[in-house]
Amino acid sequence: MNTDLHLVMHGVAIRKHSGVADIAGVCGLSDARVQQVLASGVAQGRIVEANGRFLLSPAGQLILASEYSRFYVNLRADAAFNAACERFERINVELKQLITDWQTLAIGGQRVPNDHSDAAYDRRIIDRLGGLHERFEPILLALIAGESRLGLYQQKLDAALEKAEAGATAAVSDARSDSYHTVWFELHEDLLRLGGRQREE
Repeated sequence: MNTDLHLVMHGVAIRKHSGVADIAGVCGLSDARVQQVLASGVAQGRIVEANGRFLLSPAGQLILASEYSRFYVNLRADAAFNAACERFERINVELKQLITDWQTLAIGGQRVPNDHSDAAYDRRIIDRLGGLHERFEPILLALIAGESRLGLYQQKLDAALEKAEAGATAAVSDARSDSYHTVWFELHEDLLRLGGRQREE
């Protein structure tokens, strides 16, 4: 049984240097409960606070790594969940290329930063994102079947795509908000931690 402290430490590991609300958004717990558990984690030396933002201590990192192997032993042995993770890794390659195409464009045989002045170009990328999201949905549902908390990412990805399709370009890859790329990156980190895998560079 995963404890609230474990979930909050997991949230801190994914949302490094973040505040209560951002951490709660990964844990699936209320802001008030996360605030309470963070205070306990700080008192125990597992979590460090600086100006309202939180980070795991070295001891906290070791404890969390140990808990992953104990709490998710059944999930790591789940063939359906592992198959969904493999499918995620394959579509992740496509997502990374799509984000590269969103952030840059080819001019004269060279890639230059996309200043988003070409609305037609941006629309084509967003249309591609919509198609990728549609193909990703059954994979995400398979992941959620293994770990229900991952449903939080479904809500965030749906919301980011809806904003992008409505013309909010920041919703595609802005690192300062719950953009599609930011949420996807966090989901990937979450899956790697649950499965005991390493991120491929």
